[in-house]
Amino acid sequence: MPLPRSVCPSHPLRPSPRRGWLRVLVGASLVLLSGAGLAPVAAGAGQADAGGRLARQWCAACHVVAQNQDRAATIGVPSFFDIAANPDMTREKIETFLADPHPKMPDMGLSNPDIRDLAAYIVSLRP
Repeated sequence: MPLPRSVCPSHPLRPSPRRGWLRVLVGASLVLLSGAGLAPVAAGAGQADAGGRLARQWCAACHVVAQNQDRAATIGVPSFFDIAANPDMTREKIETFLADPHPKMPDMGLSNPDIRDLAAYIVSLRP
């Protein structure tokens, strides 16, 4: 009696390796055809409360980052409230700026989640 084609001849209970690869190829093709494989992954908007903690820890030396800040910021540096009030400064623009800051601003080596959190905090200060 011949074995079914889906069974590997060297081991009667193991599926054929060729058939396993065929399933993988068919599954991957279906994912690509459905568009699921082409959709970008959303990074999320960040957490404003975590961004506030980061701002008080790292940014308050130069920027006014909170209403109750007890020390003056560096002269000529915009407060987070000024940045938030600027309608041209979207969350995305703030994230882009923080990812590649200008020469006067030190590179804080922020992670992508830190950048999203700081941007979310700044946007939360909008009037």
